[in-house]
Amino acid sequence: MSKFKIDHQSATPIYQQLSQYLRELMLQEQYQQGALLPKEVDLAEQLEISRNTVRQAINQLVVEGLLVRKKGVGTSVVQGQGAVMTKLKEWHSFTHEMNEAGRLLNNRSLEIDWVSAPEECAAFFQLERGASVLCLKRLREIEGRCLVYFESYFHPALGLTGQEDFNRSLYEILEQDLGIVPAISAERIQAVLATKALAAQLDIPRKGAVLKRVRQVKDRHGAPIEYNVGYYQGNAFVYEIDIHR
Repeated sequence: MSKFKIDHQSATPIYQQLSQYLRELMLQEQYQQGALLPKEVDLAEQLEISRNTVRQAINQLVVEGLLVRKKGVGTSVVQGQGAVMTKLKEWHSFTHEMNEAGRLLNNRSLEIDWVSAPEECAAFFQLERGASVLCLKRLREIEGRCLVYFESYFHPALGLTGQEDFNRSLYEILEQDLGIVPAISAERIQAVLATKALAAQLDIPRKGAVLKRVRQVKDRHGAPIEYNVGYYQGNAFVYEIDIHR
């Protein structure tokens, strides 16, 4: 708690500042494993704010289904709810998904270069093996934690040059700048073990659990646009699927 301080000059209400901090706290391993959050009275005393303000912040997260109170025990993270939740009944860019979830998303690192297309990527693009494609590599952090690493490959016919501002939403660039609308996504999600390099980027143990998500994106006419491989920190994401009979 010593690093977190309430900004009394901020336009953001105090309870919202605290609820945002608690969201970050909930992602820590100890709380994911069931440890109780600090008591309301302790939070109020340490942050020098009223207990009612602390209760308001916690109530917000309880209503959202992220925290649960147990009388006489304390407040803890609802199992699986500290993770980033994404429904798979429809798809959007990762930026859009995080914005919808109210998560603060940034690029920790970003690299763009022309490379030889990996075999599966070349096959999807219907290019010869070794054909040159634009590759965007991004290590993305959510509320200060590096939780996902993306490698995106783009069909050379799109017209991307590599000079674009890739701090913008990727699909916003395609739609607004190039008039290309991503419409179809075929996805494959599997559990894999992190390599040494990937573990270092995501700050997890070597051979730690990672979700690998391969996304093959086409436009409304079925033309291939993007081949994307994402590696998600295994305990930080939950994907929900609604199935109707």
